[in-house]
Amino acid sequence: MRIALLGGTGDIGEGLALRWAYHTDHEVVIGSRDPDKARAKAEEYETELSSRGVDRKINGFANEMAADRARIVVLAVPAYHASDTVESIADSLDDEDILVTPATGMQRDDDGFHYHRPGAGSVTQLVAEAAPDDVPVVGAFHNLAAGRLADLDADLGIDTLLVADDDDAKDIVRLLADGIDGLRPLDAGGLANAPEIEAVTPLLINVAMHNDDLHNLGIRFH
Repeated sequence: MRIALLGGTGDIGEGLALRWAYHTDHEVVIGSRDPDKARAKAEEYETELSSRGVDRKINGFANEMAADRARIVVLAVPAYHASDTVESIADSLDDEDILVTPATGMQRDDDGFHYHRPGAGSVTQLVAEAAPDDVPVVGAFHNLAAGRLADLDADLGIDTLLVADDDDAKDIVRLLADGIDGLRPLDAGGLANAPEIEAVTPLLINVAMHNDDLHNLGIRFH
């Protein structure tokens, strides 16, 4: 399956790109508003994989072109760019595509990070409202430490929570997540449950900031 990571030059995009390219046979495409930046990052990822004995081709394109070439489109962009990114690629999507969003709205003050819940209820719901009506949206990969994800020497041993109103789309993303060694996808229900999941991310960051041995904190349910 071909996966486009829009904003794939950033931290979470890098981690997902490397993990999918390293652990699975899925084809990875990097998207960016700047296609030259996307191509440069794609080459960096290829070099990292090659150093580990993995010969994989990763292409970089402008976001619109990357989305047009993939069935799974991951919005690895900050929350405040999520809706604009969806609108910019809408013409590249059809009813066989799936949009995946890991974005969380956060604000920071002197006390730390806090969940910034948008008027739509969640960033995942914002994406669903911006997406074409026939394109399903899945919320996933919200609570992953980007540094841990991008470190291919690190054993993950963590969970990711999935929300969607389209069960078939959720199941496809579950299989994609399950292909990453050490990452366990768990069904958390429909899109209405996204706020509870998104709100965990600032909590994890705050805990990591105040505990020296927990910089790459993740969650695991027992």
